[in-house]
Amino acid sequence: MTFSATAGPPAMRTTQAVVLARRPTGALVAEDLDLRPIPLPEPAAGQALVRNEVMSLDPSTRGRMDATEKVYTTNFGVGDPLDGWAVGHVVRSRAAELPVGATVRHRLGWREFAVVDAAGARVIDVGWTGFTAPAAQWLSALGQTGFTAYVGLTRIGELAVGDTVLVSAAGGGVGSMAAQLARLLGAGRVIGIAGGRRKCAWLRTELRLDGVLDHRADDLRDGLNRLAPDGVDLYFDNVGGEALAAALHGMRPGGRITLCGMASTMQAARGEQPGIGELVEAVLRRLTLRGFIVRDHEDLREEFESRVSGWLAAGDLVDRCTEIDGLARAPEALVGLLSGAHLGKALVRITPEAP
Repeated sequence: MTFSATAGPPAMRTTQAVVLARRPTGALVAEDLDLRPIPLPEPAAGQALVRNEVMSLDPSTRGRMDATEKVYTTNFGVGDPLDGWAVGHVVRSRAAELPVGATVRHRLGWREFAVVDAAGARVIDVGWTGFTAPAAQWLSALGQTGFTAYVGLTRIGELAVGDTVLVSAAGGGVGSMAAQLARLLGAGRVIGIAGGRRKCAWLRTELRLDGVLDHRADDLRDGLNRLAPDGVDLYFDNVGGEALAAALHGMRPGGRITLCGMASTMQAARGEQPGIGELVEAVLRRLTLRGFIVRDHEDLREEFESRVSGWLAAGDLVDRCTEIDGLARAPEALVGLLSGAHLGKALVRITPEAP
């Protein structure tokens, strides 16, 4: 940070942030991002200055680095700071809703300090449940990660008691939440797809899934035939690609597919993905495929937080996070996330200097 030399409280002028240095070509590399100072104004009326403590790493960040705009959000411009979910403490405020000292969740991560609008931040308080969650948990199980899994299973996937549920990227943040929530919501069997021995062993031993497939070692179609011979009722898809193609062939007639993300398409070169002809299985099996953007379902937020905080307090839900220390390591941490290196939810612990 850089301060002015005026009398009275120092006025912040800049803060360290991760910016998009250049648009990635194919797979993201750390050099596509850069740590630079960006302007940091004094809070105006209705705003607060937040010292960020921890931020979320999300696959969708990679999609926002392309030149083509997506229909559900805005993309980053070259030289602009990245943004995303973060939790921090208010150090100055001109908003009654955000008092100094409060811990808040907001969307201006990827920087040490942020000036946030009261309308875009929320004071973290779960006292009404009798359960206190640490800051990191408000970005994982109780954050957008858990909320995405909950919405995708309930409203989008219409999970029914006794369903056989398949989840891809089950060793990651949303996937590990979806696999566990499916069981807590009444699924009869839960099968996970993950990459590598470490993640697969974790899913078997700690999360106790009914079946696990390693997409790096197993033939997914053969594995699904073995683990779900009667077919899959609900597939929660985080990756697209080969996993989606295999699921299409392994679904029970009338099954449902929740389309949450297509992580495999962000990193792969053209020609490496299964052809759209695989979708004929959706016709033959009378499947329902439904994509969603979680922000369209805020009316479920209170229900979600009430149920998930209860499961956390009871010890019924494992909230595993991989934390990377320091904003300077965020670019390489995002690269690791996209290659499947992190177990559970990936977070960056930010440690800025005190103002």
